[in-house]
Amino acid sequence: MIFITRRERFNAAHRLFKTEYTDEQNMMVFGKCSNPNWHGHNYELFVTLKGEIDPETGFLVNLKALSKLIREKIIQKIDHKNINLEVDFMKDRMASTENLSIAVWEELVTPISQLGATLHCVKICESENNFVEYYG
Repeated sequence: MIFITRRERFNAAHRLFKTEYTDEQNMMVFGKCSNPNWHGHNYELFVTLKGEIDPETGFLVNLKALSKLIREKIIQKIDHKNINLEVDFMKDRMASTENLSIAVWEELVTPISQLGATLHCVKICESENNFVEYYG
């Protein structure tokens, strides 16, 4: 078994808030991340696959094909967008990095299996100090 990881980057805005909370309650729970005028991050997305090397190609998967898949399914939909308002796979979800990592997994798990590998981990770095790893 071998593991490979592809890194992609995107920039996006979001707001952590609950509509049933007052602005004061949102600020207490979510801090500056509940800014009513949004805030943004320069995200890094790491997609790790696992599987067996194809003896004919020497690859687990073709990394160009993996990059294209991630760009089509995730990056084109989220880069320079508002996660709360514009990203279809985040509809009706709190725009936390935790929920984002689960949504990315859900978008990628089936198409990656069609490449002949298994999705092992989605890691999203929100900042240099904060990241989430999701293993399905």
